[in-house]
Amino acid sequence: MRKLLIFPIILGLMSVLVAGCGAGDVLGDGNRVVVGMSDDVSATDPASGYDPGSWLLFNNVFQSLLSFPDGGTEPEPDAAKHCSFLDSRSQIYRCTLRDGLRFSNGDLLTAQDVKFSFDRVRKINDPAGPAVMFQSLGKVEAVDDETVVFHLTSPDATFPSKIASGAGSIVDHKDYPADGLRRDNVAVGSGPYRLESFNKSKAIFAVNETYQGNAKIRNSGVTLKFFHGNRKALKDALMANAVDIAYRGLSINDISNLNNHDQNKNIEVVEGTSAEVQDLVFNMKDPVAGQLSVRRAIAYLIDRNALVGSVYKDSAVPLYSIIPAGIIGHNTAFFDRYGEGSSRAKAAAELEAAGFSGKIKLTLWSTPSRYGPGTDNELAMIADQLNSSGLFDAKMKSMPFDQYEKSVVAGKFGVYVKGWLPDYPDPDSFVTPFFGDGNVLSNNFRDSTITRKLIPGTAIVGDRANTAIDFGEIQDIVADELPMLPIWQAKQYAAIHSDVDGYVYCLDASTVFRFWDLYKA
Repeated sequence: MRKLLIFPIILGLMSVLVAGCGAGDVLGDGNRVVVGMSDDVSATDPASGYDPGSWLLFNNVFQSLLSFPDGGTEPEPDAAKHCSFLDSRSQIYRCTLRDGLRFSNGDLLTAQDVKFSFDRVRKINDPAGPAVMFQSLGKVEAVDDETVVFHLTSPDATFPSKIASGAGSIVDHKDYPADGLRRDNVAVGSGPYRLESFNKSKAIFAVNETYQGNAKIRNSGVTLKFFHGNRKALKDALMANAVDIAYRGLSINDISNLNNHDQNKNIEVVEGTSAEVQDLVFNMKDPVAGQLSVRRAIAYLIDRNALVGSVYKDSAVPLYSIIPAGIIGHNTAFFDRYGEGSSRAKAAAELEAAGFSGKIKLTLWSTPSRYGPGTDNELAMIADQLNSSGLFDAKMKSMPFDQYEKSVVAGKFGVYVKGWLPDYPDPDSFVTPFFGDGNVLSNNFRDSTITRKLIPGTAIVGDRANTAIDFGEIQDIVADELPMLPIWQAKQYAAIHSDVDGYVYCLDASTVFRFWDLYKA
């Protein structure tokens, strides 16, 4: 049985209709909830972990100045009672803390701890940590015990979203070394839970009775069991009632089977929003893919609906926007320009107008070790779609990620795949890394209107809703020039026993899995 989670604009009505995350008073009997996942937690120290498993731990044990509300992507005060930019250029940001904040060990949380936490992340600068997110941060000033001021070296209106993520976790300056990582698997934070124990098989979270913040805790604690990439073991544990929830790790086939078998009537497959996307990237200096007419022909031919249906069994949705659904600035620029695909006549017209004759030879490069086992099949199917038109002679090739990345940077590929999961739910997360200076695509694309006008213009706009027009213009430019082509947006899934509730906003675009909202009915 599948249950679809929909996040409407009118959240007030939704909270009346369904029992969801943060709905108010504690419901249920407060029993402990057991969650299983195949991801590992690489770190318990927020100066190091930069992976989904670690951030799941950080978001539940540590507190940030701001946090993302249920179903929302605009951060709100959490450990802080108020935060705002002090200047029109979004370079000085001040936060005032809540009164009486304490860590789970009883120590007071002050502005000195906030300053210490950000200074520490940047000083340690761990390769596997989030320091890269704070390149625009010049210095942090603790004005007094309740006031902290961030001085940025350049305008960055996304800074509130960055500090609302796991990267903004506040640690106790008395309990953490300033210049090294803590490696004892102990975590001391001020979030809704305290980490009672952590080992290779599981982590046990107990309610933090000193917590003050936005979360309303609806259970007596959570046990997180690790399955270390063993998807079958995760499914077996779910079927044997050894876990209440299977989160992150069920295979596409498992999800499909759980939906379609009557014997699983006590398990619901819950489908939510994800900001994970996958794109096809074109090297603008490649002798073939560098030709605009070739790129446009490909855009006219790719049938995304067939791809997500056949390869991913509808565990993803077609994407016609650089910015995924659920994020400010999402539009349908690529659909408006190229339609749904399978348009051979328009593809042929593009190539004919450019003087092409005969089939165009093309190699599509994949790396399933990084972007999932379906990636090879996906690119093979794209090659088949191109070949079926009679206009291309395309093939798929695959290689391990390390070699793949080196080849991308060296400019050896003409067409290749890129998956992306943002650090925070802001449109800039899908624009500046791809089209700004020094972009991660390594595809030799640069547009001065984007880099000199539109990206800098959005960086100073504090009300992110007011950036939609500029991000729309960026998407129109990219849809026209085609340095990349969005293919699909993933869905988030969790398989949940029917006696567990409170998950409605736990699978939203913020990517925060909120333990505190879960309860047994």
